[in-house]
Amino acid sequence: MNAHIRPEAAPVLLRQDAGGIATLTLNRPQARNPLGEALLAALAESFAAIAADPSVRAVVLTATGPVFCAGHDLKEMSARRADPDRGRAYFADILGRCSGVMQQITALPQPVIAAVEGTATAAGCQIVASCDLAVAGENARFCTPGVHIGLFCSTPMVALSRNLPAKHAMEMLLLGEMVPAQEAARMGLVNRVAPAGEALAQAQALAAVIASKSAVTVRTGKRTFYEQREMGLKAAYDHASAVMVENMLARDAEEGIGAFVEKRQPDWRHG
Repeated sequence: MNAHIRPEAAPVLLRQDAGGIATLTLNRPQARNPLGEALLAALAESFAAIAADPSVRAVVLTATGPVFCAGHDLKEMSARRADPDRGRAYFADILGRCSGVMQQITALPQPVIAAVEGTATAAGCQIVASCDLAVAGENARFCTPGVHIGLFCSTPMVALSRNLPAKHAMEMLLLGEMVPAQEAARMGLVNRVAPAGEALAQAQALAAVIASKSAVTVRTGKRTFYEQREMGLKAAYDHASAVMVENMLARDAEEGIGAFVEKRQPDWRHG
C-alpha cells in the first residue's frame, strides 16, 4: 500500500496494487474528499506513475467515507480572495491543475473505473464522468450544484457533455439537482448500479476482466476511442482503419486470432 501523506494529517490518497489492478482511494473523508491542492497533486503523481507502469492493466478509483467527492475545496479557494488579485491567479492555477488531472485520466493507457458510494458533486461528478467506466452503489447520487451558489459548473460541464446527451447534461447543470444512481445509469453517467456497499467489488471485477485481456490491445483501443471521438466521420473512419491495420499486424492480434481459430485460450506475451 502506497500513500501520499501530508505532514499534519492522514494520507490524502491511498494506492493498493493486486492482480494488475491499481486501486486509488480518496482519503479525506472528514472533509468530504475535496479536490484540494494536496489531493490534486497526489492524483497527478499517481496517474503519472501508473502510466509508466506496465504491470498495471486497469485502475479503480474509489473513496473512503460517506461522500465520494464533494468537488473543489471551497475553503481553500475562498481563503485566496484576500490576495491582491482577489484570487484570480490562484483560481486559474487550481482549475488548471484539476483539468490536467481529468485529462490524465483520459490519456492514461490503462482504463480507469470509478467506484462510487455516497455523493459525487461538482468536480467530484466531473471525475466520475472523466473515468472510462463507472459503477455506482444504489444509494449513490450525482450533482453539479454550482448554479445554486453563483458558480456555474463550467469545467465539470466539459466531462458531462462528453458523456451524456446534451439535454441530460444541461438538465444537471441548469437545475443542480441530485441525480439518483439508477437515473445516472439511464442517462449514461454510470455503467452499472450495484447494491449499496458493493460498488468497489463490482468495479474491481470489471477491472479484473480488463486485466485479463491483451494490454497492448486495450491501450490501443482506449487511445483510439478518444482520438476518433474528436474527429469528423470520415476522418474518424480513416484513423480507426489505419489503427486497425497496425493492430492486425501486432503479435497479440496474431496470437488472439490463432487461439480463436484453434479453440484455445490466447497467451498474451506482447504487452
